[in-house]
Amino acid sequence: MDIIGSPVTALPFEVQINIILEWAMSKVSKVICVSNTHMLVEAYWHPEFFSVLKSADIVTPDGMPLVWMLKLMGAGTQNRVAGLDILLSLCKLAPLRDIHLFFLGSDVVILEKMRKNLERVFPNVKIAGMEPLPFRPLTYTEDEAIIKKIHDSGAGIVLLALGCPKQEYWMNQHKDKIQAVMIGLGGAFPVFAESHKRAPYWIRHLGGEWLYRLIQEPWRLFSRYSTTIPVFMWLALMQILNLALPKQYLRQKKRRF
Repeated sequence: MDIIGSPVTALPFEVQINIILEWAMSKVSKVICVSNTHMLVEAYWHPEFFSVLKSADIVTPDGMPLVWMLKLMGAGTQNRVAGLDILLSLCKLAPLRDIHLFFLGSDVVILEKMRKNLERVFPNVKIAGMEPLPFRPLTYTEDEAIIKKIHDSGAGIVLLALGCPKQEYWMNQHKDKIQAVMIGLGGAFPVFAESHKRAPYWIRHLGGEWLYRLIQEPWRLFSRYSTTIPVFMWLALMQILNLALPKQYLRQKKRRF
């Protein structure tokens, strides 16, 4: 279904996870974008980024506002498909299907903390590799080396933490070059590494996780939230009105103003 013009996959969490696992077992190249209000506004503003989301194989509803919008449009059983929940579920279920996970992005410190926590919480998880990436663009030789390392590792799933929209562009550019399911998880790495705290369930359920994150990282997130959240609210309201009000009424309002 389209939310403010961009596609979002209207399938329950468990169904999306099972699809990802089936693809991973077949070693097919797929792109999974984990979307929130920020991502959809970026796609609204930038046509080239919209094309990335449109060509993705799954665009999960990470933020609760997206879940609410999907429910308003008829997906009554839709639940949240958040990055950290995807990570936890895959770490639990992938070993049962002999699927190896490759962790790409973030930095060495975060990745080492993640490795320790993975070994403690999910001792059966099969880590194909962990590789940080520099903030600068990779050279052709560096990029080819990363592709070869992932291929040689036998990974069925590549979990990325490069930040939006960098990770989405990266996955789009590597579609069919990497024979694995690529999933952009954004801030899930530092939360699992316990460098950042996750909001309690009741805050997440009420859609307040953005505020919880803002309190932890105001210097990084204030500009993003202050520019994208109001835009999303306005566009979502217009979409809801367009769905709810008769077409004839909307045409009359448009002529009047």
